[in-house]
Amino acid sequence: MSRVGNSPIKLPDGVNITAEGSRLVAKGSKGELEMALPDNVNVSVGEGLVKVVPLEKSIHGRSIWGTVRANINNMVVGVSRGFARNLEINGVGYRAAMQGNKLQLSLGFSHPVEMEIPAGLSVKVENNTKIEITGADKQLLGQFASEIRAKRPPEPFKGKGVKYAEEHIVRKEGKKK
Repeated sequence: MSRVGNSPIKLPDGVNITAEGSRLVAKGSKGELEMALPDNVNVSVGEGLVKVVPLEKSIHGRSIWGTVRANINNMVVGVSRGFARNLEINGVGYRAAMQGNKLQLSLGFSHPVEMEIPAGLSVKVENNTKIEITGADKQLLGQFASEIRAKRPPEPFKGKGVKYAEEHIVRKEGKKK
């Protein structure tokens, strides 16, 4: 039995969920998200509640049950409150700037790194070193944040690079004389 899958999802005010065949659509104040439902689970939308039930007692049906429920909950939270991820840039000469729909990063390479911002996300740059990414789709937001971080991950000696705001860098000691 899945403890996550057993608990129903309470819908906040202003969020509507409709199940259309094998698609699930969530609409709210922050936008609209949709998801393809697997064949092994049944989603029932009631009065302010969404329940996920496995159709078959197979291993795959039970294993996907909690995952589908968590994904639906992320959709509900995303269209009602939204998600945010903060990044910090550390290092001399390292900076970020917005140019239209592109994020331009100067990370010590011979050229600036330009990244196209995906549809559905908004990026705000503060003090050239703090980046805030907001959006309704948690998976897309996390993917874009990890792509930014992968351009120059923090190094363990001086901590230079792009890191998540809540991330702790384990520092190494330098050479001894």
